[in-house]
Amino acid sequence: MNSKLKRSLSFSFTIAVITFVLAAIFSIISSSLLNGVPWIAGMVVVFVIVLTGVFFDMLGIAATAGREAPFHSMASEKVFGAKHAVAIVRNADRFATFCNDVIGDIAGIISGTASALVVLQLAIAFGNGEGSTLQLVLSVIMTSTIAALTVGGKAVGKYLAINHSTAIIFFTARLIARFEKYSKWKILTK
Repeated sequence: MNSKLKRSLSFSFTIAVITFVLAAIFSIISSSLLNGVPWIAGMVVVFVIVLTGVFFDMLGIAATAGREAPFHSMASEKVFGAKHAVAIVRNADRFATFCNDVIGDIAGIISGTASALVVLQLAIAFGNGEGSTLQLVLSVIMTSTIAALTVGGKAVGKYLAINHSTAIIFFTARLIARFEKYSKWKILTK
């Protein structure tokens, strides 16, 4: 097996494990946040999950659309976060996989599960139990709304990512650099 294939398989396995762990964590967090809260608060949680997926999708697209050149000149002037921006663009395939596929897809799955819990809470709040006509109608409305927000949000995010990739990458790189500086955890390899 050649070294590129080994590296790709190793990355794929690592990202699958990370996805499993993050999905479990996000699922536990969203379920515990939704447990016992009013349905309106549950809807807010669902929409935050959707917006998280849209935001990370935008980051992944920006990384693939970005160019290194603007960040090299910033890095030569020792601008904070510029080296991280170069690392994001150089590793755009991995960064996009993490943002789009790991976080974005997890957010999509969790938002669907969370919306089902909200629909059930809403149906119960209106005095109808599981399997009622009201629950079916609410489920269709909630699923359609979440799908529209996700697809519409990602369309806007793609436009922004393609047309403002440098600003988005630099903003993200500065956040990551600041996080690494204060937490002492290494996120990006430069």
